[in-house]
Amino acid sequence: MSGSSPGMTALREPVNPSSAFWRRLRHHRVALVCLLYVSALALIALLADVLAPYDYAFQDTRRYASLPAPPDARHLLGTDHLGRDLLSRLLHGARVSLTVSLVVVLISASIGITLGLIAGYRGGRTDLLLMRATDVMFAFPDLLFAILLSAIVRSGGTAVPAWLIFLTLFASLGLVAWPGMARLVRGQALALREREFVEAARAIGVRDTMILRRHLLPNLLGPVIVQVTQDVAGLILAEATLSFLGLGVPPPFASWGRMIFEALPYMHSHPMLLVYPGLALALTVMAFNFLGDALRDALDPRLRQ
Repeated sequence: MSGSSPGMTALREPVNPSSAFWRRLRHHRVALVCLLYVSALALIALLADVLAPYDYAFQDTRRYASLPAPPDARHLLGTDHLGRDLLSRLLHGARVSLTVSLVVVLISASIGITLGLIAGYRGGRTDLLLMRATDVMFAFPDLLFAILLSAIVRSGGTAVPAWLIFLTLFASLGLVAWPGMARLVRGQALALREREFVEAARAIGVRDTMILRRHLLPNLLGPVIVQVTQDVAGLILAEATLSFLGLGVPPPFASWGRMIFEALPYMHSHPMLLVYPGLALALTVMAFNFLGDALRDALDPRLRQ
């Protein structure tokens, strides 16, 4: 019709979900700040050996009559009670925190996604059995399990090698951090298995493993990414707690939790020894939490209009 309006004849371009996601994320200023902070922290952790002015275990004790030493030209943030450069230990502490949290979150996400997919897709007795096992893990205090396992490994009279302590830390945190992911994935899989594309794939004889890998898993990436982001924040805090208790990474490795513990005797005379690692830990945990909230808002299917 010649008299039809342009709005009646023009075709609306389809909205790309990826571009819509980035557009919503760009409008979230707090998320952008947190994303920049996390990216900078990851770069610092990767290049800690290059950026740090000293090795994390180097002790500069000859130039100072008393320790801890205040900031000067040689040590921009000062030194701790053993003469170790605080800036260098903060940078290497970022590497320890991110490495431990990322390795543990990979372990827990692998277990949780696998069990959640199987439980949600198969249903019935399989779902009942897996979810009861998940409930048992929920009832067990995760940090207490990590403390118990670390204490058992360190209880021998001989010196425990550092690789065994790191392995114990990965295993103790990874084996108790997966139930939340399993619950999330199971709930999403229960809804997705009734969708038309899954029914069509099942009707033409596609194998269950292929359906899980090709159809269910890609549609779960949004909630999984949000959960992983917030799990990283919790794991960074858990690693700092274990290091604070002396059951985390072994000395002389730098850890923010260990630095906080070592600064406690000097909290009145040298409060900045406590402020630096505490501030780094607080900012990192908040950044990952705020970023997770922003990702949830940006990936919300109800906003894809």
